[in-house]
Amino acid sequence: SSSLFTLPVRGSEGLYMVNGPPSFTESTAFQRDSGKNCKAVAFSKDGSLFAWCNGEKVNIVNVTNAQLLRSFNLPKAVCLEFSPKNNILATWQAYTAAKDGTAGVPNLQLHDVKTGKCLKSFIQKKMQNWCPCWADDESICARNVNNEVHFFENNNFATIANKLHLQKVNDFMLSPGAQPTKVAVYVPGSKGAPSFVRLYQYPNFGGPQSALANKSFFKADKVTMLWNKKATAVLVIASTEVDKTGASYYGEQTLHYIATNGESAVVQLPKNGPIYDVVWNPNSVEFCAVYGFMPAKATIFNLKCDPVFDFGTGPRNAAYYSPHGHILVLAGFGNLRGQMEVWDVKNYKLISKPVASDSTYFAWCPDGEHIVTATCAPRLRVSNGYKIWHYTGSLLHNYEVPSNEEMWQVSWQPFLDGVFPAKAVKYQAVPSELPSAEPKPAQAYRPPALRNKPVTSSKLHEDEPPQNMKPQSGSGDKPLSKTALKNQRKHEAKKAAKQEAKAEANQESTQSSASQNAPRSAVPTFTSGDPEVDKKIKNLKKKLKAIEQLKEQAAAGKQLEKNQLEKIQKETALLQELEDLELGL
Repeated sequence: SSSLFTLPVRGSEGLYMVNGPPSFTESTAFQRDSGKNCKAVAFSKDGSLFAWCNGEKVNIVNVTNAQLLRSFNLPKAVCLEFSPKNNILATWQAYTAAKDGTAGVPNLQLHDVKTGKCLKSFIQKKMQNWCPCWADDESICARNVNNEVHFFENNNFATIANKLHLQKVNDFMLSPGAQPTKVAVYVPGSKGAPSFVRLYQYPNFGGPQSALANKSFFKADKVTMLWNKKATAVLVIASTEVDKTGASYYGEQTLHYIATNGESAVVQLPKNGPIYDVVWNPNSVEFCAVYGFMPAKATIFNLKCDPVFDFGTGPRNAAYYSPHGHILVLAGFGNLRGQMEVWDVKNYKLISKPVASDSTYFAWCPDGEHIVTATCAPRLRVSNGYKIWHYTGSLLHNYEVPSNEEMWQVSWQPFLDGVFPAKAVKYQAVPSELPSAEPKPAQAYRPPALRNKPVTSSKLHEDEPPQNMKPQSGSGDKPLSKTALKNQRKHEAKKAAKQEAKAEANQESTQSSASQNAPRSAVPTFTSGDPEVDKKIKNLKKKLKAIEQLKEQAAAGKQLEKNQLEKIQKETALLQELEDLELGL
């Protein structure tokens, strides 16, 4: 059967197209561009058009027959992107100011793909977020200009149709899918004011009242905003550059959930440490987070931000859902060894555990069956190449570049949703011509004196096993009353405290945990994980302390004012509120 799709490969050997499974041969239709200067490639969203720049021209070809459609004389272009419906090709080159210090030539250009003429050019100094964002139907195009978002309609770039103006919009994201388009904006905090993310429906930008939802947080130097596919909610990863406790060089991260119906929450992650990755299931009703000091935890949450399934702990820092959302790959790349776990997320069963060592890149094929992993320069300069796998763990193709060459990029040709139907999940490894890629297990160093003795297990930690978090039928039929819930949480908190104490006693005897655990501060302060809640708790404690003092004064015979007596009467209510907050109700 002939290959339905291709993979462009870009590197010091030039730019060429490889046919996908099952043949993996170089495409004969696409003429290899042998120059060593190919800076960027781009597919249109439907995979029908392909563009690249080679240091002389920017070319666009029709992917099916490799026919050259357009060529632009842009020797300095380093970034390319198509608009979602293939009407426009955006190009960017580095900005240079004029010799006399006046503004330079506009360096971001929007070209009409059909006519080849330049519709608009802008000055865009930064390479980060250089490309304007389109709604999927191209009815709106938006870009961030001096901290406000400018909107154009129907690719008419002569007039700005709308502006979203807040104190300082640092970043924004348009929702995917059909109209109406929603906009998530991030405004960083300043002078003691919190940062916030706000959701709007285009074009209703009236004031805070016109927003669909708003969430503010104190701990954020930068945020990542992730829309789900159905555009009903946004996940926000807020990070600080430094971790004040010194526990992590990643800084501190918190995960927030904001829905277009106005609901918002902090996602409670049961293990401390960095948040490495967060991904939405394409079904839009679940998301997976990978977090916590190594070995990291991975957990799937529902839209109530309740854990549904916990994968336990393991060597991983990334998660990838298959295009149809049936399969989830948890992987440890970068400074980890490339172990992958392939999970069937409908039944929460492990399918395979392939290992792709030294990978710098991972991508699902749009068919939902195949995966490419690659080792690319400049991230890694040695043993560059790519591997194509079936998710059942079989390695189907392995290409390594000659030792004096580099590979910079490989990617799948994209396809629109629905082109490839979802198939039933397989567990049996598909047949392959290649031997399985089992890396040799690294032998632990053993001093000469121990070399002929039996090996004793010296694991620093045991990984936590996966567990289903869905309430088991029988116990979870009837929702618990507030009191029952409170008692249950108190009981759990007591149990946890007991275990903690036991663990600490053990640790003090072994002293081995220092390297594994973050330094514990001498005074444990209660934190809920949500800076907003912590602030409320602090305020309540302050009020309660004031009441204590008033009661002492009254006991000492002081005549209290009317408002002071009223304060004392609020004590029970305040205590109740404090307890609820600390229990996270």
